Parts: sequence; C-alpha cells; structure tokens
Amino acid sequence: MDLTHPMCRTCGVQYEAGPTPARCPICEDDRQYVPPAGQQWTSIGELVDAGFRNRLAPEAHGLIGIGTEPRFAIGQRALLVPGAGGNLLWDCISLLDDETVSAVRDRGGVAAIAISHPHYYSSMITWSEAFGGVPVYIHERDRQWVQRSGNVRFWSGDGIEALPGRTLYRAGVHFAGGTILHWPAGADGRGALLTGDIFQVVEDRRWLSFMYSYPNYIPEHPDTIRRAVDLVDPLDFAVIYGAWWDKVLTEDAKGAVVRSARRYFHHIGLQF
Repeated sequence: MDLTHPMCRTCGVQYEAGPTPARCPICEDDRQYVPPAGQQWTSIGELVDAGFRNRLAPEAHGLIGIGTEPRFAIGQRALLVPGAGGNLLWDCISLLDDETVSAVRDRGGVAAIAISHPHYYSSMITWSEAFGGVPVYIHERDRQWVQRSGNVRFWSGDGIEALPGRTLYRAGVHFAGGTILHWPAGADGRGALLTGDIFQVVEDRRWLSFMYSYPNYIPEHPDTIRRAVDLVDPLDFAVIYGAWWDKVLTEDAKGAVVRSARRYFHHIGLQF
C-alpha cells in the first residue's frame, strides 16, 4: 500500500503519485475553500506518523462507521453497508492503514465503494486497491473532480444498483452528480437513505438542509431541491444517515425530507 500520494489537508482528497500539486481544484471551487494560510499537503504516511488512527464503531441500526481520530480534513465517517454480494463502503475517508484493512476484513471486507460527492473522494483508490481493486462508483457528471481514476466506474442517468439491494440515485444537490444510496433492508427492513451531505442531517436531528456550499453558506437552487425530493418520493425509508458520527435522522425520515424542503422554501420566499 503506497502511503506517499499527496493529499490535500483541507478536503482530504488524494492525488496521483509524484510532485506535490501546486493547487487543489476541489478546494478552489466555491463549494469548498483554501485556508487563509494557503494550500497545504500531507500523505497517509505522514498522518500515520503523526498519530492519526481510525475508529470502527456501530452506528444506528447496526451499520459500522469508520472515522479518523483526531479529526482530519472535513471529518466525515464512512459506513459499511452489508448485503448480498458483500459490503458496500459508502463514502470514504483519507486514512487507511494495515489495522483498518484487517478490521474491515474481519467484518467481511469491501466489495464496492460508492461516493456521494467530490469532497469525500479522499483516498478512494487506495481503499479500492487494498480490497482487490473493487469498483468505485461515481456519477459521470462529477468526472471533472476525480484526481485518481483507477478502478472508478462512472455511471450515468438517475440510478444504478451498485450491489444487490443497494441502489445509487443522482439527487444532484451540492454537486451535479451528488449521489445518495437507498438501502431497502436498512433500519430493520423499514428502509434507509445514506445521504452524506447531499441531504444534510443538521444538529436538530428532526431536520435536513440542502446547500450548494456548506462552508460558504451558499443555498442550493430551488429547482434542484424540488427534483431531489421528487426523486426519493417513491422510495421507502425510515432512517437517513448523514455524513458524520451520530448524524442520523431516525424519526419519520421520509416526512422530514418534505418538511425540510418546505421550510427551506418558506425562508427564501417561495412556495414548495
């Protein structure tokens, strides 16, 4: 496992091996940011040497979360979603070491990876290679943001079944290819959505938000939100898993999507 690939310290996305890039296009985009001190770089090897480690722990309704401590970059945690054909790794994190690989293998390994949007591409190719070159599903409308493309399976349209019983949908919020995962077997058979921050579970766990940029507080376009809400209307789900530890909406999740969209529209002066 190559631990030397350059990695942006701000978004945590890994780049191809070689000279350190001059810039991170993902952070220069207005959905992210370059810190006032300027662009900074690291690598998996440097993180390990600095004492960063991953924690695997249960999330609501039996999913296993994987997150880095202390917090690094954006700070999201990944999720292992079980089912026929093996585990799907939903979203990704930057750090991967031998201990994490062993712990994930003890839980069945990884058969495929799916990423919600570019801020969570992190070390997706290193993760893929560590588990035998499994496919990494990314919507083709976010192709321009991919910095390492090995094993990436670009998909198109509005939906694709990545593994049996785990279907990706292009909600298009936050990024044009912004993706969510529907897992009908989740939440004890009541169904679950895994949304990263395409649908953002907020501090008040009864609600969601829909943003073009979270750090820069740029709202998402109303037409984009309408389309995303219509997209999930036929799906059954009782729980929504957000991007961070414990950001899980467990009460009337499907109703919360509509209520949250209605509240959003009200505060920008539109009818939903």
